[in-house]
Amino acid sequence: MKTVAAWLLLCAALGAQTPQECWKNRYYGRNAEAEKCFERLSYSSDPHVKAEGLWGMGYFEDANTAFRAAAAIKKTPQVTTRWGRMFQERWNKGEAARLFQEALDADENYAPALLGMAMVLSEGFDAKAVEFAEKALKADPKLLEAQELLAKLAIEDVNFDKARQEAGKALQIAPDAIDAMAILGALDVLSDNPSTPWFAKMDAVNPVHAEGYAYVAQTLILNRRYLEAIEFFKKSLDKDPRYWKAHSELGISYMRLGMEAPARKHLELAYGNNFRDPATVNTLRLMDSYKNYETFKAPGLEVRLQKKEADLLKLYFVPELQKAIATYEKKYRFKLKEPVKLEVYPEHEDFAVRTMGMPGLGALGVAFGYVVAMDSPSGRKPGDFHWASTLWHELSHVFVLSATQHRVPRWFTEGLSVHEETAIYPDWGDRLAPPVLQAVKDKKLLPIAQLDRGFIRPAYPNQVIVSYFQGGKVIDFIVEKWGFDKVLEMMKAFSQTVATSAVVEKHLAMKPEEFDKQFLAWLDAQLKTPLEKFGEWSKRRLAMVNNVKQKKWDDVIKEGREIRDWYPDYVEGFSVYEMLADAYEAKGDEKAAVAELEQYARQGGRFPANLKELAEKLAKAGRHKDAVATLEKLNWIYPVADADYHQKQGEWNMTLERLEPAIREFQASIASKPSDPAQAHFQLAQAYRKASQTDKAMEHVVSALETAPGFKPAQKLLLELTSPPAANTNQKKD
Repeated sequence: MKTVAAWLLLCAALGAQTPQECWKNRYYGRNAEAEKCFERLSYSSDPHVKAEGLWGMGYFEDANTAFRAAAAIKKTPQVTTRWGRMFQERWNKGEAARLFQEALDADENYAPALLGMAMVLSEGFDAKAVEFAEKALKADPKLLEAQELLAKLAIEDVNFDKARQEAGKALQIAPDAIDAMAILGALDVLSDNPSTPWFAKMDAVNPVHAEGYAYVAQTLILNRRYLEAIEFFKKSLDKDPRYWKAHSELGISYMRLGMEAPARKHLELAYGNNFRDPATVNTLRLMDSYKNYETFKAPGLEVRLQKKEADLLKLYFVPELQKAIATYEKKYRFKLKEPVKLEVYPEHEDFAVRTMGMPGLGALGVAFGYVVAMDSPSGRKPGDFHWASTLWHELSHVFVLSATQHRVPRWFTEGLSVHEETAIYPDWGDRLAPPVLQAVKDKKLLPIAQLDRGFIRPAYPNQVIVSYFQGGKVIDFIVEKWGFDKVLEMMKAFSQTVATSAVVEKHLAMKPEEFDKQFLAWLDAQLKTPLEKFGEWSKRRLAMVNNVKQKKWDDVIKEGREIRDWYPDYVEGFSVYEMLADAYEAKGDEKAAVAELEQYARQGGRFPANLKELAEKLAKAGRHKDAVATLEKLNWIYPVADADYHQKQGEWNMTLERLEPAIREFQASIASKPSDPAQAHFQLAQAYRKASQTDKAMEHVVSALETAPGFKPAQKLLLELTSPPAANTNQKKD
């Protein structure tokens, strides 16, 4: 609607019937008139006009052919940009961006192309979206869509005051700007203002404007208010039952909350009507794959596991989830009202489908109210992922979101979840990574009042990771200075729609700026040595790597002793701990090698090979209790694909008379397909017998003999289990 003169010139052959007029009919909800208008355009001899008509009618492949023909005649920025907008609408962001860039190469100030690029970038939560939208407005101050996009971007940045200002500017450009009205309505909903006038105004302009209500739903999803989003998608479909995009997004919203029957209904309806964007297609495929999963239920929880690994993972995930629920109920003084549903995906792409379109995720787990989805340990490289830490992290979200009615700001719930990871065990949680340390050194941390931005629209690489770290440290700082009760007090305050700055002022009795000052001073003191030594540490660690390769063990030891404690959190590949252990091993100093590996484990080192090596060395030294504790760490990191280590752990637990964990580990060995299943069943039978669980002992000794009928120790145990108890010869006779 912004370039009327251009449309008139382009479509003079059709008289008053122009693409601009057709889209205008669509804008005001005059859909019957719009359909007739687009149909007339589709018969045009001008390929660009024809493309607009076919696009408006929903014949996208034919429209694409017409656009290609128009570009072959004369590839103007206008043709290229409109072609790009169609691709953007049909989920091909890459092709859309390419076409927008072509238009900008021809005219760097062509406002519609700048807007198109801003829209593509905004879909990926790219910080440059704001820059392109502002450039578009500078090139054309009356470009309504660019002004509305700035308002939408401000909402995503949790800058609601700016969003209202930008939406107000849009209404100054066009008093009937229905997207601006939807934005202002969304702001009122987010602020829990029930008397918003904006939806009535939007309906007055276009009584069937389904997109406006769908936009409000999408905004609620970004703010983790999933149930409310469902209601607005329903309102969208009340306006237009054939708005297939809303059917798809409603189906995905139901999926997020574990409501699979209505999810499938709406997704299949969208798919059946040719709305087949990646989210729709992939979610339906994921739902079809659920036939390959098993669900395990216990009071207050359900755990869905892939059948191939269910027997193994249920031994760890179910009790760990039970433990976490009980711990958080006591710690947060809050009882969940529904069972927690945990989904564990061995294929990372399946997990990615569950999180599609969500900003600021660590890509390990996600909580949607009472539903948690996460990667399986088998979906990641060994040592790349601490599944138990992720489970506790996500379960904290379940409690905090529920306790705050999903009003809590992102930084607070993420920060609290990060805090909880190391509150459970100090070696859990992510270590201080080099990009985070560099961001602290470069003064890139955000003020607390703006911290949400770092999760949603990162302005530099790794800012999401930095924001997770900062959020966790903010909670650590509050706990250290005021105590955990202050965190609970703030959490209660966030159950209302209140800004972070107001909560800081009221509950911490200081301005946000003063909080930032104190927090940064505290953090700098905590990280003093790594911050000062990081550059030198990096150079000298690389020198150690070269010395290891050349087997200059004395040099490795000399260098390692000096720099190891400068940056103790570094436990990734070629850590100083590992290189020192290798050097001591080569020099025949087993005790020193063990000490380095123990320090590696205490600092949160996760590579299974290193932990297994340490456990073997500890067991060899007769330190079975420490060996078991080391392998126990591995259970929370990578319990899959190794029956032998479960078997050893079971044996060492038996040595220590720890029957319950011994039984679990022998069960894990069997579930991991051991090379000698008869021995595994026999050992489990022995453990059950010692635990006075005779029936289960009998079951597994029989399994051992079914696998190896001649297995004499199992034959002997079976005889002992089936023989009557020996008479007590010392009993007094009457």
